[in-house]
Amino acid sequence: MRYYFTALLLFILNACTNSSGNSAAVIPVNKIHYQLVKNWPQLPQGFVLGDVTGIGIDTSQHIFAFHRGYTEWPLISSLPDTFITSKTILELDRKTGRIINSWGAGIFIMPHGLTVDRNNNIWVTDVVLNQVFKFTHDGVLQMKLGVSRVAGNDSIHFNLPTDVAVTNDGSFYVSDGYGNSRVVKFSAAGKYLFEWGTKGNGPGEFNIPHAISLDKNENVYVADRENSRVQAFDSTGKFLKEYKDKSFGYLYAVNYDTTTEQLLAVDYITSFGKPKGSDVIIFDAGGKIQNRFGRTGLYDGPLCRYHDLAVDKNGNIYAGDILDNHIQKFERAAQ
Repeated sequence: MRYYFTALLLFILNACTNSSGNSAAVIPVNKIHYQLVKNWPQLPQGFVLGDVTGIGIDTSQHIFAFHRGYTEWPLISSLPDTFITSKTILELDRKTGRIINSWGAGIFIMPHGLTVDRNNNIWVTDVVLNQVFKFTHDGVLQMKLGVSRVAGNDSIHFNLPTDVAVTNDGSFYVSDGYGNSRVVKFSAAGKYLFEWGTKGNGPGEFNIPHAISLDKNENVYVADRENSRVQAFDSTGKFLKEYKDKSFGYLYAVNYDTTTEQLLAVDYITSFGKPKGSDVIIFDAGGKIQNRFGRTGLYDGPLCRYHDLAVDKNGNIYAGDILDNHIQKFERAAQ
């Protein structure tokens, strides 16, 4: 009886570790260690940092953050309808975390994804405006796609678009998004080229394509959030593989680090409606989990809900948190 009681207790505890019934995986031994940098960033006294939904890095290794100021994503009511009056895009010094520049006031209602391309253009999405924007490094508008506040599922409309990934020739992919379940490719000039994806959980299907990234061969990686996986495609949208594990929560972000040729992702788990937190998950070139840290251990910091991440040239990781409005920096060092 003691044996069966113990087994039943372990089963119940195991089942409660994940809102989807999945247990947390054992952290693999790895030669790389990531240390949370305390007191980073160093923001001005009284500065209001909202939900940090987008993170990117320019060629000078400055960190760009897209945040929502006082605006929050409502749990039960409709999405907001008022433009954010504060500056929503921050350019930060990589070492100190001090603000170098900021802009984006009065332009956005509900910020979401941010991408910095190889020419230091800043690409962002707004899920209320249903639009994708391209700016110069210092905030001059270059391109705007989508019809403001009008949702759709054709070549000129989006439905709550989430993120952008830009190729070497300037063409780009948009993950679209909460309302649609597709990835759309455009030319560098913004001309619609093609798309793929429908609602579902099979190969090439999505349940909230939430983030998107490219490797050095311009294969496309999509954080398929509600399906708790990353899907990989070639540049034409042909399905290649999926990255999935029973320990994953909802997959919020994906970033391919072309320096180390590693794929990084972040997930988020709740239990009985309460947050259990996020993990940063690092895959090797073959798709095997190489390292992870966050709620599962090897991490000395607050409970977080990571929404996006980026990696600098030294392998340091920057993550935007929307649970308690942080930007976290993790330094990479050999153990």
